[in-house]
Amino acid sequence: MTIRVVVVDDQPLVRAGLRMVLQATEDIEVVGEAADGAAALTVCELAAPDVVIMDVRMPVLDGIQATHILTSKPDGPKVLVITTFDVDEHVYGALRAGASGFLLKDAPEAQLLNAIRVVNDGASLFAASATRRIVEHFTTRPREASDLVSRAGLTHREVEVLTLLARGESNAEIGSHLFITEATVKTHVARIMGKLDARSRTHAVVMAYESALVTPGTRN
Repeated sequence: MTIRVVVVDDQPLVRAGLRMVLQATEDIEVVGEAADGAAALTVCELAAPDVVIMDVRMPVLDGIQATHILTSKPDGPKVLVITTFDVDEHVYGALRAGASGFLLKDAPEAQLLNAIRVVNDGASLFAASATRRIVEHFTTRPREASDLVSRAGLTHREVEVLTLLARGESNAEIGSHLFITEATVKTHVARIMGKLDARSRTHAVVMAYESALVTPGTRN
């Protein structure tokens, strides 16, 4: 199945470069592009993409606001943020707004293509990129972990899954750790996202850090 992609960046050369790479790939089709967040909303409404490659710093409407609007839609696309600087509060804002992950603009072509396929499948780039580092760098913890658990009504198993997800483990790794199938992990993740009203797996991870369910720097 072909992945429909919209490219959003205010630099024409960046858009052209991304389009050239993506159009040379059989399973990815560029169905639109935009130079700012406001135009992106219009393009996405018409083109109905699966994935949006989104710059964060743009005129008119920035990538954070555009991401929030797109991921708030029940049938909205997945958003993959591209940025020049990895440890950037604007990128963190986009992750909190529901982006599935981010890549640097100078990332290798193979990494870009893999990222598009990963987020299209409903996963996140949490373990495969610097997403964890940026979350840990900018996270504040205004609440206690128990607040998130009680407010969302998370079960003990769901807390275990979310904790491991926040530590960067894949579905397969979580399944191995908890002695459950990968399909069961996916079911738990879906329920967790629903209870947290999270727009993406990465958004759920951000919430886990901000509630102190996971402390920056912790490892398995």
